[in-house]
Amino acid sequence: MKIASIFRLFAVSAALFAASGTATAADANPTLLRVGVAPGPYGDIFAKGIAPGLERLGYKVKVVQFQDYVQPDLALENGETELNLFQHQPYLEKFAADHGLHLAPVVTIPTAELGLFGGLRKSLKDLKPGDEVTITQDPTNLARGLRFLQAVGLIKLKADIDQTKASLKDIAENPYGLKITPIEAAQVPRSLDSVAIAVVNGNYAISAGLKLSDALVLENLPDNLHITLTVRAADRDKKFVSDLKTIIESREFYDAIADPKNNFDAFSRPAWFKVKWSKPATSSDVK
Repeated sequence: MKIASIFRLFAVSAALFAASGTATAADANPTLLRVGVAPGPYGDIFAKGIAPGLERLGYKVKVVQFQDYVQPDLALENGETELNLFQHQPYLEKFAADHGLHLAPVVTIPTAELGLFGGLRKSLKDLKPGDEVTITQDPTNLARGLRFLQAVGLIKLKADIDQTKASLKDIAENPYGLKITPIEAAQVPRSLDSVAIAVVNGNYAISAGLKLSDALVLENLPDNLHITLTVRAADRDKKFVSDLKTIIESREFYDAIADPKNNFDAFSRPAWFKVKWSKPATSSDVK
């Protein structure tokens, strides 16, 4: 009986040791940080404003470029990346819920707004009945684009709906008789040669060589639509996430955004950023 008890105790101890070892490995701070981005400026923002600080802390950094809004979150969930920087929180919440993902937002950054760009029509005054408008098709950005079209007076949505979930069937008034065509986000700027106007996500506009300053109208960006750095929910309290947040809140990141040579200075600032930098940055700010 004593020998059997000893063996049982040894087995339990070994199991506890193995479990402890596994937890330690899982909790280890990664030294390689792979960040998923979609086409547009956010890979550049990461490279110019965030990566240098990470590298000084001893991290290795790799930017992983994806071509759509679908793969970055799937890759993050599957452990192919440690973070991503391409989406706003409403998109994150909807996509994660639809696909059973366990992801968490960390901190928002300056963001390129939606732009209403002229294609065959160079002014909103030139619009004719039946003119076609292209707009991003995923549900979150479709609703966002419809709210934008409403804000500039081209359509009116039903008053009794949740406008964050608006779809084409929720258009109550279309005084210009516009044909609104949802397509994949990356294709919207490419459609400008054949449509009257297009509602282009800022990152894809920049990726396609469009200047936000050339848009007929720019979106007045709500705070919750600023791009958020995103990680796996299980990693939210790890040191690398804390280090990322500290860098994004630092003087160095502010300088990278404010530098006109980087072409980020006209981006919409999230509320926290405007509050923190409402006065000129000084040497006493976080480095």
